[in-house]
Formats: sequence, structure tokens, C-alpha cells
Amino acid sequence: MLKLRRRTVIETPRLTLRLPQQADHMAWSALRQASKAFLTPWEPVWAEDHLSRRSFSNRVSWALRSDAEGSGLPLFVIRREDQMLMGGITLDYIRRGPAQSGTIGYWMGEPFTRHGYMREAIEALSHHAFTRLDLSRIEAACLPENTPSRALLEKCGFKYEGVAQAYLQIAGRWRNHVLYSLLRHDRRGRVLPG
Repeated sequence: MLKLRRRTVIETPRLTLRLPQQADHMAWSALRQASKAFLTPWEPVWAEDHLSRRSFSNRVSWALRSDAEGSGLPLFVIRREDQMLMGGITLDYIRRGPAQSGTIGYWMGEPFTRHGYMREAIEALSHHAFTRLDLSRIEAACLPENTPSRALLEKCGFKYEGVAQAYLQIAGRWRNHVLYSLLRHDRRGRVLPG
């Protein structure tokens, strides 16, 4: 008999981190559209159908499959008090065996930045990754000039590790990224200056 795996939900004092659902399309597309100018300097180029229902449906299917297979956790960041969708956070590229690691990425709609929501989400997902998924290392990368994202990672305990040349295509160009990591048992001490 096939055993169904319970879908991942992570609760914090102010947030629910959960998988996207088909019913989220309108809220997601409205938030992404309203925050487009804020988000696009830091993201890959959006496909022409980025905000379409079909594209979103594919995103939901991928999220459910990733969670079921244990290869990733693509979660929406929902404010508990009013069930407002505020952004997304993903633990992806989960590697097992000797690596026991994954990569974190995130985005927040412009109206919800600078309220500590993403810090709360990163800390909750990191705790889940270390205690529930038994990961040993979480990696993150951002553009060198993305000072708010770098400061956020450092506040969450991530340590600077170096620069990856031409790491990702952002806004249509191959861009260098600064690399950070968070270790379950970190003995590296203080964050290095960027």
C-alpha cells in the first residue's frame, strides 16, 4: 500500500510557510505584477507567460512534486493574521548522502519588505532543514550589490564564503554572486566583511 507523505507546513509566530495552491494564482500574480520593478533587477528574466494561470499551474505541480520527492521545498510566505501572500522561499537542490545540503532562495513583495518577515521565514526554514530534514549545510547566493539581501543573510547567521563568477543569469546577463552558507554545527565564528 502506498503511504502518502504529509505536505510540508511550517508555522512561526507571524507566518505560515506552505506549498502554493492553485487558488493562490490571483494573489500571487497581483503581488508579482505590483512588485515587478522592485523584483526584476534581482531575478532571471520573466518569461512572457510568467504571470499566466498555466505557468502558475506548472509551478504548483513542480512544488508538490519537489516536496513529495524530497528534492525541494518551494513555499509561499503567508501572514497568519489575514492570510496575505507576501512572498516565497525555497529550499531547493537538496542533496543527500555525504553532502546533506540544500540551497535557499527567496523573494518578498515590495509592500512587505523591512518588517522582519523574511528573516522569520529564513530562520524557520533553516531550523526545519536542520531538525526535520537532517541537513548539515544551507547555501545562499545573491548579487554583490544587493546590500539588503546580504544583510538579511548575515542577520540569519549565514557566513560569507566568496564569489562565484557568472553564477546565474539575472536580468538577462550572467552575473557574479556572493556565496553564503549556514551550517548546523558552525564553528566559523563571526561573519566576514563583504
